[in-house]
Amino acid sequence: MSTISESLFGVIENRISPIAARLSSQRHVVAIKDGFISSMPFLIVGSFMLLFAHPPFSATSDWAFAQWWLGMVERHTDQIMMPYNMTMGIMAVYIAAAIAYNLAQSYKMNGFMAAMLSLMAFLVVASPQNNGALPVGSLGGEGIFTAILVSLYATELMHFLQKHNIGFKLPEQVPPKIRQSFDLLIPILAIFITLFPLSLFIQHQFGLLLPQAIMSIFAPIISASDSLPAILIAVLLCHLLWFAGIHGAVIVGGILQAFWLTNLGINQQELNAGQPITQIFIEPFWQFFIVVGGSGSTMGLVFLYLRSRSAHLRSIGKLGLVPSMFNINEPVIFGSPVVMNPLLFIPFITAPLVNAVIAYTATRTNLVNHVISLAPWTTPGPIGAAWSTGWDFRAIILVGVLLCVSTLIYYPFFKMYEKQLLEQEEPNLQPAENPL
Repeated sequence: MSTISESLFGVIENRISPIAARLSSQRHVVAIKDGFISSMPFLIVGSFMLLFAHPPFSATSDWAFAQWWLGMVERHTDQIMMPYNMTMGIMAVYIAAAIAYNLAQSYKMNGFMAAMLSLMAFLVVASPQNNGALPVGSLGGEGIFTAILVSLYATELMHFLQKHNIGFKLPEQVPPKIRQSFDLLIPILAIFITLFPLSLFIQHQFGLLLPQAIMSIFAPIISASDSLPAILIAVLLCHLLWFAGIHGAVIVGGILQAFWLTNLGINQQELNAGQPITQIFIEPFWQFFIVVGGSGSTMGLVFLYLRSRSAHLRSIGKLGLVPSMFNINEPVIFGSPVVMNPLLFIPFITAPLVNAVIAYTATRTNLVNHVISLAPWTTPGPIGAAWSTGWDFRAIILVGVLLCVSTLIYYPFFKMYEKQLLEQEEPNLQPAENPL
């Protein structure tokens, strides 16, 4: 068994960790991750307003408050939905600008000008003017993958032109802001020479906008990403990286963010259309059901630590209790430590995998609602679960069940680790012999 463990840890440390470390610092991956993070405040506010527009009451409810809320939504739907339409409804617009800004910053270029170029390029292919109006159908979840590709292309184009000094050369006496604006003339022309003809060709040949064509290409991948095997692979990879001392949630979450937001956009469109909601694998599903209390679903482990006979584990439990309530568990992961600890390896991997299976099954069988809203990841688990599922209070019960299951998984390994620590601590507790 020890030979198997050593071989596994060797693979993680020597093969997986170096690849993950390079990936986590790759400028395009970092720009995409930071771009999504920058867009989150808009998406959270928009999601909250969507919940307000869909009260958690039946139309036949006799409760006066429910009837008042339902009536108000019916009378003022357009006004109530406006914050959603201007945030979640056009989320790809924010993402396109934010990714370009962060990528340009990594190249030491003007981030604002890159964001403007990316925004223009995205609107050219995703929302061409028609009869005096800009169609918005591809500016939401449908346009996310296009926003990523276009923002990277526009920024790399701008970087290439600047690197090779291709552009208008104005005298130094010209104010800097004017010179910066003229620096965009050639990139703008290049966008219209490259992306615009491509968009026209796709519209003419297939009757689709570029985002619709790209979504049709990504449709099988999006569908596969919402399956239980895909979820389990993502959970396993994330926690293997954590075990090697690399922030697996940042790497895996950054890669999955586009799929999470696309799935969320699909669910919200289905909700607004009154159709059955279909997508499961969305960020709140990960945050509030799979990793209760943080990566590894360590909230149950914290509770075990609080009652431990080991002084070290009790101190870690006290230190990690409050952060874990807000899904921050670095004190537990590095204080225990969980990283490269063979005794805690199995439960650290197994607990979130089991949680994923239970939560996926419960959602697929409609024991709890699907996720339809974004809640801040630092929201305490039961509240975040209810919030993100449209105030379905069955989600609170599910979180409690998952917490109990993860605690039971950790318990035997916790006892073995506690015994090991007690053997180390007890000699230090013996009173010193009196030399007299």
